Amino acid sequence: MTDTGRFRVLPAPADGEPPRLLDRETDEPVVLAAEGHDAPVGDLRPGYLVDVTLDWATSEPTVEALSVVRPTLYAFADAVEPMFEAARETWDAALAEGEAMNVQTLRNTDSEVIGVVYVFAESGDRGRFEEFRDGTRPLEPLVDRYNDQEGPAPREVFVLRGVGGEFTAVAVARNKAGLFADTMRDTYDCERPFEPLDPGPVE
Repeated sequence: MTDTGRFRVLPAPADGEPPRLLDRETDEPVVLAAEGHDAPVGDLRPGYLVDVTLDWATSEPTVEALSVVRPTLYAFADAVEPMFEAARETWDAALAEGEAMNVQTLRNTDSEVIGVVYVFAESGDRGRFEEFRDGTRPLEPLVDRYNDQEGPAPREVFVLRGVGGEFTAVAVARNKAGLFADTMRDTYDCERPFEPLDPGPVE
Protein backbone atom coordinates (compact mmCIF):
# COMPACT_ATOMS: atom_id res chain seq x y z
CA MET A 1 0.00 0.00 0.00
CA THR A 2 2.82 2.37 -0.87
CA ASP A 3 3.54 4.40 -3.97
CA THR A 4 6.27 6.79 -5.03
CA GLY A 5 5.86 10.00 -6.97
CA ARG A 6 7.03 13.54 -7.46
CA PHE A 7 5.29 16.25 -5.45
CA ARG A 8 5.40 19.96 -4.75
CA VAL A 9 5.22 20.91 -1.08
CA LEU A 10 2.30 23.18 -0.19
CA PRO A 11 1.82 25.19 3.03
CA ALA A 12 0.40 23.38 6.04
CA PRO A 13 -3.33 23.97 6.62
CA ALA A 14 -2.55 25.35 10.10
CA ASP A 15 0.42 25.94 12.38
CA GLY A 16 1.79 22.73 13.85
CA GLU A 17 0.30 20.52 11.12
CA PRO A 18 2.36 18.75 8.43
CA PRO A 19 2.57 20.37 4.99
CA ARG A 20 0.42 19.14 2.13
CA LEU A 21 1.79 17.69 -1.10
CA LEU A 22 0.67 18.45 -4.64
CA ASP A 23 0.90 15.43 -6.94
CA ARG A 24 2.78 16.55 -10.05
CA GLU A 25 1.01 13.94 -12.20
CA THR A 26 -2.59 14.61 -11.16
CA ASP A 27 -2.40 18.16 -9.70
CA GLU A 28 -4.31 16.79 -6.70
CA PRO A 29 -3.37 17.95 -3.18
CA VAL A 30 -2.54 15.20 -0.66
CA VAL A 31 -3.26 15.79 3.03
CA LEU A 32 -0.68 14.00 5.16
CA ALA A 33 -1.33 12.27 8.46
CA ALA A 34 -0.63 14.33 11.55
CA GLU A 35 1.98 11.84 12.83
CA GLY A 36 3.61 8.49 12.18
CA HIS A 37 6.01 9.54 9.42
CA ASP A 38 9.30 7.72 8.83
CA ALA A 39 10.83 10.79 7.14
CA PRO A 40 11.31 14.35 8.49
CA VAL A 41 8.23 16.02 7.00
CA GLY A 42 8.67 18.92 9.43
CA ASP A 43 11.80 19.87 7.51
CA LEU A 44 9.92 20.35 4.25
CA ARG A 45 9.30 23.91 3.10
CA PRO A 46 6.52 25.20 0.81
CA GLY A 47 7.80 25.10 -2.75
CA TYR A 48 10.22 22.20 -2.43
CA LEU A 49 10.01 19.71 -5.29
CA VAL A 50 10.37 16.26 -3.74
CA ASP A 51 10.29 12.58 -4.58
CA VAL A 52 8.18 10.88 -1.90
CA THR A 53 7.12 7.35 -1.01
CA LEU A 54 3.69 7.40 0.63
CA ASP A 55 2.27 4.69 2.86
CA TRP A 56 -1.51 4.50 2.34
CA ALA A 57 -2.27 2.18 5.25
CA THR A 58 -4.51 4.98 6.55
CA SER A 59 -6.80 7.43 4.71
CA GLU A 60 -4.29 10.22 5.29
CA PRO A 61 -0.93 8.78 4.23
CA THR A 62 2.38 8.86 6.05
CA VAL A 63 5.72 9.56 4.38
CA GLU A 64 7.95 6.51 4.26
CA ALA A 65 10.86 8.15 2.41
CA LEU A 66 11.63 11.42 0.67
CA SER A 67 14.37 13.20 -1.23
CA VAL A 68 14.56 16.82 -2.30
CA VAL A 69 14.83 17.33 -6.05
CA ARG A 70 14.84 21.13 -6.10
CA PRO A 71 14.58 23.43 -3.04
CA THR A 72 12.42 26.17 -4.55
CA LEU A 73 10.61 28.31 -1.97
CA TYR A 74 7.06 29.63 -2.04
CA ALA A 75 5.95 32.68 -0.04
CA PHE A 76 2.42 34.09 0.33
CA ALA A 77 1.39 37.56 1.48
CA ASP A 78 -2.14 38.96 1.50
CA ALA A 79 -3.35 42.57 1.73
CA VAL A 80 0.09 43.93 0.80
CA GLU A 81 0.57 47.68 0.49
CA PRO A 82 1.89 48.87 -1.81
CA MET A 83 1.91 46.24 -4.55
CA PHE A 84 5.26 46.42 -6.34
CA GLU A 85 5.33 48.65 -9.39
CA ALA A 86 5.91 46.05 -12.10
CA ALA A 87 2.91 44.01 -10.93
CA ARG A 88 0.74 47.12 -10.88
CA GLU A 89 1.86 48.07 -14.40
CA THR A 90 1.19 44.55 -15.65
CA TRP A 91 -2.32 44.60 -14.18
CA ASP A 92 -3.06 48.05 -15.62
CA ALA A 93 -2.04 46.73 -19.05
CA ALA A 94 -4.38 43.75 -18.61
CA LEU A 95 -7.26 46.08 -17.75
CA ALA A 96 -6.53 48.27 -20.76
CA GLU A 97 -6.69 45.20 -23.02
CA GLY A 98 -9.78 43.77 -21.32
CA GLU A 99 -7.88 40.69 -20.15
CA ALA A 100 -8.16 38.77 -16.87
CA MET A 101 -4.44 37.96 -16.73
CA ASN A 102 -1.12 39.27 -18.01
CA VAL A 103 2.61 38.59 -17.75
CA GLN A 104 5.78 40.68 -17.82
CA THR A 105 9.46 39.77 -17.75
CA LEU A 106 11.26 41.51 -14.89
CA ARG A 107 14.63 43.18 -15.41
CA ASN A 108 17.05 45.06 -13.18
CA THR A 109 18.56 48.47 -13.92
CA ASP A 110 21.19 46.76 -16.11
CA SER A 111 18.41 45.15 -18.19
CA GLU A 112 19.30 41.70 -16.88
CA VAL A 113 16.38 39.29 -16.46
CA ILE A 114 15.64 38.75 -12.76
CA GLY A 115 12.32 36.98 -13.03
CA VAL A 116 8.77 37.21 -14.30
CA VAL A 117 5.45 38.39 -12.88
CA TYR A 118 1.99 37.05 -13.70
CA VAL A 119 -1.20 38.84 -12.65
CA PHE A 120 -4.66 37.32 -12.33
CA ALA A 121 -8.03 38.95 -11.73
CA GLU A 122 -9.64 37.90 -8.47
CA SER A 123 -12.90 36.03 -9.03
CA GLY A 124 -15.20 33.46 -7.47
CA ASP A 125 -16.08 32.91 -3.83
CA ARG A 126 -12.58 32.02 -2.69
CA GLY A 127 -10.25 34.02 -4.92
CA ARG A 128 -7.09 33.25 -6.84
CA PHE A 129 -4.84 33.88 -3.85
CA GLU A 130 -6.52 31.15 -1.76
CA GLU A 131 -6.57 28.77 -4.73
CA PHE A 132 -2.83 29.17 -5.29
CA ARG A 133 -2.12 28.74 -1.60
CA ASP A 134 -4.07 25.53 -1.12
CA GLY A 135 -3.12 24.02 -4.47
CA THR A 136 -6.57 23.89 -6.07
CA ARG A 137 -5.09 26.17 -8.75
CA PRO A 138 -1.50 24.91 -9.12
CA LEU A 139 1.44 27.24 -9.53
CA GLU A 140 3.18 24.44 -11.42
CA PRO A 141 2.47 25.66 -14.97
CA LEU A 142 3.95 29.08 -14.16
CA VAL A 143 7.11 27.65 -12.59
CA ASP A 144 7.47 25.04 -15.34
CA ARG A 145 7.12 27.68 -18.05
CA TYR A 146 9.88 29.74 -16.48
CA ASN A 147 12.12 26.69 -16.04
CA ASP A 148 11.54 25.76 -19.69
CA GLN A 149 12.90 29.17 -20.68
CA GLU A 150 15.73 29.54 -18.18
CA GLY A 151 16.58 25.93 -17.32
CA PRO A 152 15.52 24.16 -14.10
CA ALA A 153 16.94 25.68 -10.93
CA PRO A 154 15.80 26.56 -7.41
CA ARG A 155 13.55 29.63 -7.50
CA GLU A 156 11.66 31.80 -5.07
CA VAL A 157 7.99 32.33 -5.89
CA PHE A 158 5.95 35.12 -4.29
CA VAL A 159 2.15 35.06 -4.36
CA LEU A 160 0.80 38.48 -3.40
CA ARG A 161 -2.63 40.07 -3.17
CA GLY A 162 -2.97 43.77 -2.61
CA VAL A 163 -5.29 45.69 -0.33
CA GLY A 164 -8.74 45.58 -1.88
CA GLY A 165 -8.10 42.22 -3.54
CA GLU A 166 -8.38 43.46 -7.12
CA PHE A 167 -5.81 40.98 -8.44
CA THR A 168 -3.23 38.43 -7.37
CA ALA A 169 0.39 38.64 -8.55
CA VAL A 170 2.75 35.68 -8.86
CA ALA A 171 6.40 36.71 -9.10
CA VAL A 172 9.02 34.08 -9.93
CA ALA A 173 12.51 35.17 -8.89
CA ARG A 174 15.21 33.81 -11.20
CA ASN A 175 17.80 33.44 -8.45
CA LYS A 176 16.95 31.93 -5.10
CA ALA A 177 18.32 34.19 -2.35
CA GLY A 178 19.26 36.73 -5.02
CA LEU A 179 18.82 40.49 -4.72
CA PHE A 180 15.31 40.51 -6.18
CA ALA A 181 14.14 37.64 -3.94
CA ASP A 182 15.69 39.27 -0.87
CA THR A 183 14.04 42.61 -1.72
CA MET A 184 10.65 40.92 -2.08
CA ARG A 185 11.04 39.14 1.26
CA ASP A 186 12.09 42.34 3.02
CA THR A 187 9.32 44.41 1.43
CA TYR A 188 6.52 41.98 2.22
CA ASP A 189 7.78 40.58 5.53
CA CYS A 190 8.28 37.05 4.17
CA GLU A 191 10.97 35.63 6.41
CA ARG A 192 13.20 33.09 4.66
CA PRO A 193 12.79 29.79 6.52
CA PHE A 194 15.63 27.79 7.93
CA GLU A 195 16.27 24.92 5.52
CA PRO A 196 17.77 21.92 7.32
CA LEU A 197 17.52 19.44 4.45
CA ASP A 198 20.45 18.71 2.16
CA PRO A 199 18.85 19.25 -1.26
CA GLY A 200 21.32 16.95 -3.00
CA PRO A 201 21.88 17.26 -6.75
CA VAL A 202 19.71 19.81 -8.51
CA GLU A 203 17.89 18.47 -11.57
